[in-house]
Amino acid sequence: MELSQMSLFASCVLIFVSATFTDNILMARFLGMCSCLGVSKKVDTSLGLGLAVMFVTAVTAALNYLVYQYMLVPLHLEYLKLIIFIVVIAAFTQLVEMIIERTSEKLYNSLGIFLPLITVNCAILGISLFMLNKPYSFWQAFAFGLGGGLGWFLAIALIGGIREKINESALPKGLEGPGITLIIIGIMALGFVGFSGMIKI
Repeated sequence: MELSQMSLFASCVLIFVSATFTDNILMARFLGMCSCLGVSKKVDTSLGLGLAVMFVTAVTAALNYLVYQYMLVPLHLEYLKLIIFIVVIAAFTQLVEMIIERTSEKLYNSLGIFLPLITVNCAILGISLFMLNKPYSFWQAFAFGLGGGLGWFLAIALIGGIREKINESALPKGLEGPGITLIIIGIMALGFVGFSGMIKI
């Protein structure tokens, strides 16, 4: 069945599940890798950054959809979408950074430089750009953003858990740090590839 023939709720659920698993932004498209490598040493920092990215991704995908459809398209300024999307993401990330700083100073300090780097996280920008390639409505775009953010969150949380356990073991010198992390990501990516073909949108 085509996406356009489904009910809005069913299509949103399908888009959400697809963006989370079959088209995972980190494991299938390898976007947002730099912050994943830097932060995923501990489970708590992985969860903190993952939640922040998920929240920013869901909201900015919806905001960017509205800006594109109701400002850029009517004014024939579609060529400015990249700059405008980055401005929207940067402004919203600044808001999230201030909220985390006020509510959890420990998490804010542990995330360090990677929190402001959410602004240039290519996974968030990628989701906003990918949604334009499909004829999504507002709620479908929101479901795509939320699913993409959840997929990134699940991936970095799993990587953080594995890396924390592996650090208890002795590793050969060449596999320490990014080496073992890239191997973990590669093996996990093979697992996520197993979901491909289950849902096609």
